[in-house]
Amino acid sequence: MEMIKYGQIEMDYLKKKDKKLGAAIERIGKIEREVTPDLFTALVNSIVGQQISAKAAVTVWNRVQGCVGEITPESICAATIENIQQCGLSMRKTGYIKGIGDAVIAGKLNLSEFHVLPDIEIIERLSALNGIGKWTAEMLLIFSMERPNVVSWGDLAIQRGMINLYGLKALTKEQFAKYIKRYSPYGSIASLYLWVLSKE
Repeated sequence: MEMIKYGQIEMDYLKKKDKKLGAAIERIGKIEREVTPDLFTALVNSIVGQQISAKAAVTVWNRVQGCVGEITPESICAATIENIQQCGLSMRKTGYIKGIGDAVIAGKLNLSEFHVLPDIEIIERLSALNGIGKWTAEMLLIFSMERPNVVSWGDLAIQRGMINLYGLKALTKEQFAKYIKRYSPYGSIASLYLWVLSKE
């Protein structure tokens, strides 16, 4: 099991740049979050987990793996729509998953070149696919590619974490922009702490 890689350098930088976040980092300590290095697996997993509970997502994901074996574009394309649906997926989600497999096989989506592309370009390419929005693309940047500077405005828990951290009644886009500038170039690490703070 692989975890997001960060350490004292990132923590010290954020502590220096933002006193309130720094105090939270001091109190919470290092956060362990799992990463899925294979981008195709992560994409399929993200679609499986859309709009269902984390527990249900694990159950359905295990069924999909049991049905198709290793999650690859080839195994997804080889599986029938009926096979995938029987794992507990809607027709819509099944179509999204098959569509991504087809796009990779047909060469319309080249995941192997993502490592040299900037974040914005990856978000644009992924958002062009059915079933993948900006938020899903941003989560892939953090939890698959370990890109260091991603803070998602579209993530309500991130917004709630900022509101709790800074004692705000609401969060404007201007305030959000000010905070993420402060966190840069380690926004993804700040995001890990904001998710914890959203529950407090």
